[in-house]
Amino acid sequence: MDAVRLEPAAQSRRGSPGIHGSAVTPRDMTEANDNAPRPVPAAFVLAWALFWLLMLTIAVQDHLREPGAAWWKPLLWEGSSCLAASVMLALRWRASARLDTWLPRPLHWFARHLLWLPLLAPAFVVAIYAVRHGVFALLGQPYRHAPWGEVFLYECTKFSLFYLLFVAVVFGLRTHAALTDQRLRTQQAQLAQLTQQLEPHFLFNALNTIAATIHSDPDRADSLLTKLASLLRATTDLTRRPSCTLAEELELLQGYAAIMVERFGDRVTLRWEIDDAARGCRVPTLAIQPLLENAFRHAVERSSEPTELWVRARCTGDRLRVAVEQSRGELSATAVPGVGLDTLRQRLQSLHGSRATVGLEARSPVGARAWFELPCERT
Repeated sequence: MDAVRLEPAAQSRRGSPGIHGSAVTPRDMTEANDNAPRPVPAAFVLAWALFWLLMLTIAVQDHLREPGAAWWKPLLWEGSSCLAASVMLALRWRASARLDTWLPRPLHWFARHLLWLPLLAPAFVVAIYAVRHGVFALLGQPYRHAPWGEVFLYECTKFSLFYLLFVAVVFGLRTHAALTDQRLRTQQAQLAQLTQQLEPHFLFNALNTIAATIHSDPDRADSLLTKLASLLRATTDLTRRPSCTLAEELELLQGYAAIMVERFGDRVTLRWEIDDAARGCRVPTLAIQPLLENAFRHAVERSSEPTELWVRARCTGDRLRVAVEQSRGELSATAVPGVGLDTLRQRLQSLHGSRATVGLEARSPVGARAWFELPCERT
């Protein structure tokens, strides 16, 4: 059978439950970012630096066309503007995080930023001219400029244009960041929900296994209960993480396999073929257990003859492939993955999107193979 195509997991209209069982809403995600300013993106800083470098270059070239012009004056003029604008806009960037709750209402968001313009524009003019007058005074020269009315009108207009462009860019960056955060938190909530769904399902099947032996073989049932208790202790912490290393996953899987092998005794032989290079790759917690459980259910339980099972994992390049194979059972051409494989498909999709695949196929000459493949990401 072809690999199962990964599709986005269905989302509840009321929001996916978070790790502690509460609903995660877009408002929660936005409020989580309040008062937590993000670093200014490197691309924005680079563009800002290139812009002012261009402004300085043009100013110096224009000024040097005049006979006897001093090269340092345009550097002072544009440099003071760059310094004052950078400080003011950096402060506005830090404050922009507090306005993220208004991102869904752009007009209100822009209005709250523009409220600062009547204060920032005159402050910008005062700052740059204070620097220029101070430098000229230190050099013992007067700093002559147009009348203050013209200065304020020209410089405030220029700063307003810069500020409007800056606010538009910040809106785009903050909106993109908020959408990215919301998407990530939604995926994390879905993944936690799917992982938690596996815990009662796993326990239910393990208890059913023990219940099947409690009357016919009390000693074996007692041994199985002891193994289950040990397994649950090991599982408690690990299942609260969405992923673990393959080595950690195999420890849990071997505990589960020990319970199942003891139940069926000589009817099953389980072999482990694990590539050492694959043990450090990360996999979803309890990802392999549903595959092994299906093999026990469809091959071992339904046959009184000895059955062989294989758990294989290998790492090829940057890809990890894990497979569980069974020597008995037939897979029809129309067979579809069950609940275990479907849940695994959703979990892999949440973690890796289209880079992960899940497959269910017939094994020659008889038997079946269930597998998944995903990028090998190491801790």
